[in-house]
Amino acid sequence: MTENIQVTPYELAGGETAILSLVERFYFFMDTLPEAAGIRAMHAADLSGARTKLFKFLSGWLGGPDLFIQEYGHPRLRQRHFPFVIDEAARDQWMLCMNKALSEVAMDVNFRENLSQALQQLATHMINQAD
Repeated sequence: MTENIQVTPYELAGGETAILSLVERFYFFMDTLPEAAGIRAMHAADLSGARTKLFKFLSGWLGGPDLFIQEYGHPRLRQRHFPFVIDEAARDQWMLCMNKALSEVAMDVNFRENLSQALQQLATHMINQAD
């Protein structure tokens, strides 16, 4: 008898350590890339709260511990982001930082590409203003 063991995207990404690394690199790029200045300006000077929230969100979104929901309730991402002007340029800046961060975290190439595409769809869903 064989067991059907399901592996979550969280595990495929590398678990807590990899997600923490991804978030750290993402905010490093946001904080340092001149081409991400627009998206950086939407954040507080201290990025520690944003780091924590993104880590907790990604953890649950990828099938790991539902840390964000446990602390903050349902993500309601569009609602939470509505106070910010998010257009295609902001989405593209966010994805630039995320793709650079993804490229630095060790994971299967196909999984990385699929994860990037899923994040692109999520980021596109956040758009609330025309360019």
